Amino acid sequence: MKRFIYCVATALLAVACTQNRQENASDGADLTRYVNPFIGTAFTGHTFPGATYPLGMIQAGPQTGNFTWEYCAGYFYEDSLIQGFTQNRLNGTGCVDLGDLLIQPFSGEKRENYDSRFDKAKEKASPGYYTVELSDNEVGVEITASPHVAFHRYRYPNGETANILADFQSGLVWQDARIHTHVLDQDINFESDRVISGFTRRTEWVQRVYYFVIEFDKPILTREELPKRAPQEKGARYLLTFDMQDGETLNMKIGMSSASVEGARANLAAEVPDWEFESVRNRAKDAWNSYLAKVTIDGSEADKENFYTSMYHLFIQPNNIADVDGKYTGPNREVSQSPTGKFYSTWSQWDIFRAAFPLYTILTPELIPDFINSMLDYSEQQGHLPIWSLWGQETYTMIGNHSVPMIVDAYLKGFTGFDPERAYNEIRRSLTESSHYKSNWDIYDKYGYYPYDLIRLESVSRTLECGFDDYCMALFAEKLGKREDAAFFRKRADYYKNHYDKSTNTMRPKDSKGEWLTPFDPYALAHADSNIGGHYTEGNALQYTWHVMHDIPGLIEWMGGKEKAGEVLDYLFNTKQETTGKLADVTGLIGQYAHGNEPSHHVAYIYAYLDRPWETERLVRQICNDFYKNRPDGLIGNDDCGQMSAWYIFSAMGFYPMNPASGEFVLGAPQVKSASINVGNGKRFTVEAKELSEENLHVERVELNGKPYNEKTISYRDIMEGASLVFYMTNEAKR
Repeated sequence: MKRFIYCVATALLAVACTQNRQENASDGADLTRYVNPFIGTAFTGHTFPGATYPLGMIQAGPQTGNFTWEYCAGYFYEDSLIQGFTQNRLNGTGCVDLGDLLIQPFSGEKRENYDSRFDKAKEKASPGYYTVELSDNEVGVEITASPHVAFHRYRYPNGETANILADFQSGLVWQDARIHTHVLDQDINFESDRVISGFTRRTEWVQRVYYFVIEFDKPILTREELPKRAPQEKGARYLLTFDMQDGETLNMKIGMSSASVEGARANLAAEVPDWEFESVRNRAKDAWNSYLAKVTIDGSEADKENFYTSMYHLFIQPNNIADVDGKYTGPNREVSQSPTGKFYSTWSQWDIFRAAFPLYTILTPELIPDFINSMLDYSEQQGHLPIWSLWGQETYTMIGNHSVPMIVDAYLKGFTGFDPERAYNEIRRSLTESSHYKSNWDIYDKYGYYPYDLIRLESVSRTLECGFDDYCMALFAEKLGKREDAAFFRKRADYYKNHYDKSTNTMRPKDSKGEWLTPFDPYALAHADSNIGGHYTEGNALQYTWHVMHDIPGLIEWMGGKEKAGEVLDYLFNTKQETTGKLADVTGLIGQYAHGNEPSHHVAYIYAYLDRPWETERLVRQICNDFYKNRPDGLIGNDDCGQMSAWYIFSAMGFYPMNPASGEFVLGAPQVKSASINVGNGKRFTVEAKELSEENLHVERVELNGKPYNEKTISYRDIMEGASLVFYMTNEAKR
């Protein structure tokens, strides 16, 4: 029955999306009609169908559940109840936080439970907008957003009392017991019968403070504070009743800030000074169109929905948490003033350095200086560059420090607007001073790897991930003429060789005596943040063996040449043996390749370096077809702040940054008929796939600017200068 209900709901959603496209078909510039925010809201995508503004602080929308990994975004498509509407959430991550300020409107009398069934056929979402009908609560809900403000509009039935539950204790947490303890401190101030302000200090993934100002367009008639549900609770819950006439709507604006109540008030006044809901909605829609229009593609309706939804997911974050006056709270927990007026956080560095950041450098180069300066400002406060920052605070989630490749990538591509020496000093400090529990540089340098008997979790993955950061720093040092540092970091970048075991053809754990781990199971999954522990990060030895993105030619040689490396890579994709153990993050398996998690993302493109590009072409088609579908369960893994989406965007256009800091993109095979990128200064980079079809998935030949092109890669410079890249497609692999 559950499957039947899900299928019916999916069909209704498809009809609704088709209707939305038809309604907007007359406006050729409206690319938001191709965005389906419900993609990834089922299975493990962890996306959400709320209202948000590009790179904004607010992600307002429905909460259908809490307390488990399934509710990292607070919403799961198959659920039948809505608990309320919160003002922020994470996009596609595998950890839980945010879900602040739960508001639930309801009609009629007070009752015990305010969860409500909702009409799935009337639940709709588009960039910057969400709407639903609450069946039990008899309220029609609409939500839109500006960068720092959530705007709600509620329609109540005539003759019924209009109420809301304002739950200041609520928030997304890992376990049900945490809902009573995660609020550490709170102050709620009813300034008038129309304005509530205050702050909440809470802890979950990080400890943080959020400030808010809530404003209504109708007066509060009565308020009742509900009893605490547990003695540990420090947050309040109120029932509010409003003075309304039949036919009126209740409008509510919520301004938020990381710095102060006055900051939240200023954000609200600057961004949404009136009660014109449609104006706010249209501004959000226009802002989204300005980002989506960076790329124009030609393909099927499904292609466009997948592509533009991926673009949408890409620009939900990072989030500018600085107020309109530039004030924000950073990792030192003090209010700081951004000299640029921006401070970007929600950096899923371990994920996005691979493809999302290189894509930002192409699509939105105007944002890069602020991105880099935000990382540097953070580092000067924290003592190291951000590892995985949320709302300006450090989570220490994942490994390595992949702010490094993003900063170096920007510098090597010629970006200005930040101080290279300042950046160099912050990178050097982050890679040499053991300022947090995941550095241990003395051990790393003494042994040339992380020995598993000294570093008991993720030892192999940490060596490999840190090696890529070292490589990036070596490039930076060479560019700045710092020869001694360049040699030091070049040596470190080769540490991966100390983990390669030729007897098993894998990256294998080694102890401080130089002995391999025995017994050893290359299929065994590892994850430091789960009960299984292990020597890898959300993966196994077979997957991490290829995590040498900076030196694939060197890895191939170390393995014994192209033929031997090809055998090892073929085994990865073709083995029928299953993983030992299960991990929710390790999904999208082709053999032991796991597209649902980031360490595998570059691996299909390695065949280009084995002189077997047809294998890359075949695999890219398979991955795009099987793991990216325009439906709620259409993402094979967490979107991870846009990284899964960035892989699709690049691969659909026919190239991918296998080495994210090299400025080179490995050619694959386009999955759309054409793509045109606005690269600025009146220039466009265009890709065309001639004779592309279901059968014609292979590349016969390539032309760049009308001339034969036989290189494995295309450069960032070629792309940004504007060029024409043409793939001639065929149904036969060119061997």
